[in-house]
Amino acid sequence: MSTDISSQSQNTQPDGRVLLVGCGNMGFAMLKGWIEQGTPANRIDVVEPNDDLRQRAAGTGASVHADVADIIDGEAPAMAIIAVKPQMMARVLAAYKPFAAAGTTFVSVAAGTLLGTIEGALGQGSAVIRCMPNTPAAVGKGMMVCCANEAVTDKARAVCETLLSSSGSVAFVEEERLMDAVTGVSGSGPAYVFHFIEAMAEAGVKSGLPEELSKELAIQTVYGAAAYARSSDEDPGQLRSNVTSPNGTTAAALDVLMGTGRLRELVAEAVEAAAERSRELSRD
Repeated sequence: MSTDISSQSQNTQPDGRVLLVGCGNMGFAMLKGWIEQGTPANRIDVVEPNDDLRQRAAGTGASVHADVADIIDGEAPAMAIIAVKPQMMARVLAAYKPFAAAGTTFVSVAAGTLLGTIEGALGQGSAVIRCMPNTPAAVGKGMMVCCANEAVTDKARAVCETLLSSSGSVAFVEEERLMDAVTGVSGSGPAYVFHFIEAMAEAGVKSGLPEELSKELAIQTVYGAAAYARSSDEDPGQLRSNVTSPNGTTAAALDVLMGTGRLRELVAEAVEAAAERSRELSRD
């Protein structure tokens, strides 16, 4: 491919059921997206050992199980989404090797867990897609970036995009090393935005605004600006220029934020810190 990031153009429905392993915050966010946006699968099974999380998942209408032993003798799913913590991956994946041998494509959302590590746990030649989602998937506005190993077919990539697109935008990178940078930008990115909203709201209060009003101003401004940027054909830099009148109020604020490039430097340092932590997790 000529570019590092590409979106699949073909949408394909899964042939059979989809299995979600782990239904914590990220797993449940994706499950909600599938259900609320219209599930693209014939059936969704969830394996979640925690009683409270399993009960929450059952409330969506999915078929829930406490252990993979409950379903391991059944038909292999077309796709298995693994949404457990990185330190649990090796132990969890060992139980799913029969599905891998039967041709199930596995999609991992564990940060820092390499394709080779996952394939090694499932068996050589297993089809594996590594995905970095983010929490806005819970409201269908997530960003899911994927990287596939050589065993993944074009059809499986398209099926993966169909599943994930109900939770937001989907892109693929061809070089796995880029997944660390993806983690730093979009995987951890919502937390940066939440903190910016916090800071804006606090600044408004310090300037005399009521707390609830200031919070609403901050949230709606960030939401509206993001929606505007998404719908516009102009890049963010041009949109910034468009609303910055010479010697105006916005220019005065941007002199603080952009002066000496300190905000850009902070963001770059934050993204690199997250990316480096992702690299550390992969080494561990």
